[in-house]
Amino acid sequence: MEHIVKIEGICKKHGSKQILEDISFTARSGRITAFLGPNGAGKSSTLRILLGLDRATAGTATFDGQTYQSMTYPLRTVGAAFDGIGGLPNRKVYDHLRIIAASNAIPKSRIDEVLEMTGIAHKRKDLLSSLSLGEGQRLGLAAALLGDPQFLILDEPTNGLDPSGIKWFRKFIRQQADLGKTVLLSSHILSEVQMVTDDVVLIHHGRIIEQGRLEEVLQDSNSLEDLFFDLTEEV
Repeated sequence: MEHIVKIEGICKKHGSKQILEDISFTARSGRITAFLGPNGAGKSSTLRILLGLDRATAGTATFDGQTYQSMTYPLRTVGAAFDGIGGLPNRKVYDHLRIIAASNAIPKSRIDEVLEMTGIAHKRKDLLSSLSLGEGQRLGLAAALLGDPQFLILDEPTNGLDPSGIKWFRKFIRQQADLGKTVLLSSHILSEVQMVTDDVVLIHHGRIIEQGRLEEVLQDSNSLEDLFFDLTEEV
């Protein structure tokens, strides 16, 4: 069975300002979909609507036809790494994950599993305030994985990672897609994402300017960066 994130006709206004205009695309299981564009293009605004953190003026955003808000235990279906760690600075790493797990009826045994998976098991007793930016990114990913979700929604997941961390992330997220997960990640670093993604959605000024399989969108371009600049010169 295919598992799909579907964004359909999403529009968003703040007063008279159009933030998002008719955003429509799908992310499919077993594939990595990269949602790409510069800072301020509308990536995070779209993902916030998908995760029920903001409301659209029009349109729908669903996981296999179900909205995030309608799920009883959403972390069992959707794992999201978004807006940093989100925990109290004086809380320990293990306790941070324990509270998240308990809120979604996830067994505590899963905590050590995700800490091992993300390479921060040695940090389990450390305070959140002591973590580096890269370690915080790994912790956010660990939290997203707690419920062994079908869907992974990752906002700028390589921010703060050093080169070895980025290499690790590329391998890890490829493994997740190969396991049949539906992976949707946003980034403004087009060259980095090109090395791992299957499908591409390019957004600029709140509008989608290109989307499709990576090999299709690059037919007439050497790289995603070249394609983006070629397209935005005309937008």
